[in-house]
Amino acid sequence: MNDFLASLAANADQIGIAMAETGYMLAFSLAAAVIFGLPLGVLIFLTRPGGVQERRPLWMVGNLYVTVVRSFPFLLFVVFLIPLTRLLYGTTFGTAAATFPLCFVGVAIYARLVEQILLEVPSGVLHAARSMGADVFQTVVHFLLVEGRSGLVYALTSASISLISYSTVLGIVGGGGLGDFALRFGYQEYDYPLMYTTIAIVIVCVLLLQTAGEKVSAVLDKR
Repeated sequence: MNDFLASLAANADQIGIAMAETGYMLAFSLAAAVIFGLPLGVLIFLTRPGGVQERRPLWMVGNLYVTVVRSFPFLLFVVFLIPLTRLLYGTTFGTAAATFPLCFVGVAIYARLVEQILLEVPSGVLHAARSMGADVFQTVVHFLLVEGRSGLVYALTSASISLISYSTVLGIVGGGGLGDFALRFGYQEYDYPLMYTTIAIVIVCVLLLQTAGEKVSAVLDKR
């Protein structure tokens, strides 16, 4: 027990740095998910066959992006993007560079979830929008997103948990984070109590995110 506490105290600074790195990766990838994934999900919903604004070429491009990125093994996707990452960041190492491929995945995950949430919006909402003479933009902003806001928040919570999971492998490209810390300072140093403690920290973070997302979603759910 004393050895464990001594190891924990000796690595407290590194744990703090790892938590900050994971927070950085999560914050930027979630921002990308909201800024690009939300519109992309709406676009796929609107332009799908039989959709409000059916545009098959647009739907195929958006749907293909989401399907390909989500089906790509993440580690191979990181390697696949190395030339573009190096072009933009000048390096492929470091937390900022490692966050770049995570943003692509965040956009794809959230776009698909947004599409699914909008598909669950009752058709009566669209009929009401049409009867009031709403154009496409007004239909999306004042009807679809309002009706689906609770589900969208819940979907963002699920996306954030998935992104935390993805971020744990980014230590391979020097991204740091809690996953990298658990491997380097725990597993590779045979300090298993420290590794399990780091895993427990990740689980607690996920539980806090899940709880917060459920509470916000419940508040927004007016049904």
